[in-house]
Amino acid sequence: MDGNRRFAKSHRMETVEGHNLGFEALAKVLEVCYKSGVNVVTVYAFSIENFKRSKYEVDGLMDMAKVKLAQLLQHGDLLDRYGVRIRVLGQRELIKPDLLADIERATELTSRNGEAILNVCFPYTSHDEITTAVRNTVIDYSKPLPVLQRPFSESHIKHTIRSRHLSVAAERIRERSKSPSSRGESDREDSSSSSTVLNPDSPPTELTSLGKEPDDSEAEILSKFPDPETITSEILNDHMYTASLPPLDLLVRTSGVERLSDFMLWQCHENTDIVFLKCLWPEFDLWQFLPVLVEWQWKRKKEAERKRLAPSTAGRTVKAKPA
Repeated sequence: MDGNRRFAKSHRMETVEGHNLGFEALAKVLEVCYKSGVNVVTVYAFSIENFKRSKYEVDGLMDMAKVKLAQLLQHGDLLDRYGVRIRVLGQRELIKPDLLADIERATELTSRNGEAILNVCFPYTSHDEITTAVRNTVIDYSKPLPVLQRPFSESHIKHTIRSRHLSVAAERIRERSKSPSSRGESDREDSSSSSTVLNPDSPPTELTSLGKEPDDSEAEILSKFPDPETITSEILNDHMYTASLPPLDLLVRTSGVERLSDFMLWQCHENTDIVFLKCLWPEFDLWQFLPVLVEWQWKRKKEAERKRLAPSTAGRTVKAKPA
């Protein structure tokens, strides 16, 4: 939603009026989208980079966001008619407490609606979203795997045999300590067999000297955690704000600026149609949007037809008739 301030300035009106006209344009676009079968709409409302502006301007933008949210809830007929759920994507800890309460209230009020979704990116940047997703993935892969009891595993068998040897050795020591008459003889036997009897209070150096790997070896420790080699783009996608949502099909940028401005960089893929329009956002009406939407639908129809005909033409040979 780019161009509200420039539109207000060019028409010699207050900035707040430009934002109000921008909201009216959003309401019209949403209705066209939901009528046309577009169930997921995402708008870029506030960038994290906007916090670098003056405190006066930031506070004004926050107040404007609160007013916009209230206006959006006032259009309850639109939300209820198409079963729209509101979702706010971004760093919520950066939002003022009173505004955050209104956001949570709006999401709660619409959480039981249908499949149509309105994603409001506020405050948001794509770099921050990707960084957060990577951080959360690392946290998940730093948690130990659940321990599965396997009674016939090699380590379990070794541990059981070792425990039994220690128990037998300890029992023999206790029996000898109870009979004073045989203490001298047992001392001589202990001196000659010290290499085979294990002291339960000392570490099992005999077993280690025979080549047994320590229990806390590096390989054993790493086996208790998920393998980082299994991290894929699908796993990272599951940690994005847009997880579980369909792929991004169409991205529209107004105001004549031909760049994405740190918006939906991860979600854009080889089949995403990116359209740059010269009109400012308040000017983005039905006549500006319909040609974009019709062209996108036409491309999707042709692509589906091409995929449908591809199997029937596979393996065929074309013969040219000689002149």
